[in-house]
Amino acid sequence: MSQNSSNSTMIKNFRMVAMAEGISYLLLLFIAMPLKYLLDFPLAVKYIGWAHGLLFIGYMVLLLSCWLSHGWRFSRVAFFSFASLVPFLPFVVEKQLKREMTA
Repeated sequence: MSQNSSNSTMIKNFRMVAMAEGISYLLLLFIAMPLKYLLDFPLAVKYIGWAHGLLFIGYMVLLLSCWLSHGWRFSRVAFFSFASLVPFLPFVVEKQLKREMTA
């Protein structure tokens, strides 16, 4: 496997994790939290929270890996890190990377 191919695979993996992390964050905020506080069903937060936590860790590890292997600017990495904390922004990250990969 060539270096370029492995870098492309790393970005594809990062894009997939960004999408999954964004979805899990929305599920946590808009499904699990209301279930916990409005219907007294805390298990939703427990399980979706665990999944989201693992995806967040994966997002950050892949972000660091992409930063090191692609030499991304610090400002880009800072924005991508910030994006993981704001609902809907992981989808912007995924879309931007997808656009760059097809260009």
